[in-house]
Amino acid sequence: QEHLVQSGGGLAQAGGSLRLSCATSGLIFKLITMAWYRQTPGNQRELVAGIGRGDSTKYADSVKGRFIISRDGANNTLYLQMNSLRPEDTAVYYCNIGGTFVAGNYIPNSRFWGQGTQVTVSS
Repeated sequence: QEHLVQSGGGLAQAGGSLRLSCATSGLIFKLITMAWYRQTPGNQRELVAGIGRGDSTKYADSVKGRFIISRDGANNTLYLQMNSLRPEDTAVYYCNIGGTFVAGNYIPNSRFWGQGTQVTVSS
């Protein structure tokens, strides 16, 4: 696993906000395509949001209008701003860098995963 360092997350009440960060090296950040996934116990990781060339974005239907994916090239950091949080957003969140968009779907890069960050939303 290459070096992607996640921060942020934690505990929030329903309706609240949290921001996740994923910092990496400039070399890895140049891979352009990036995404956030989440995983709950017993389930596969699911795509939450992706960002590609020209800062084009893709969101899971469940988070559209609530979450915002963005990046800062000066700091080589990917972000996920999570607003209007719901208990069903509770999961471990992972960043991924260097994947591929195919027919509008993001295929993750197996080498570049963050370590995961727990997000817990209470009702």
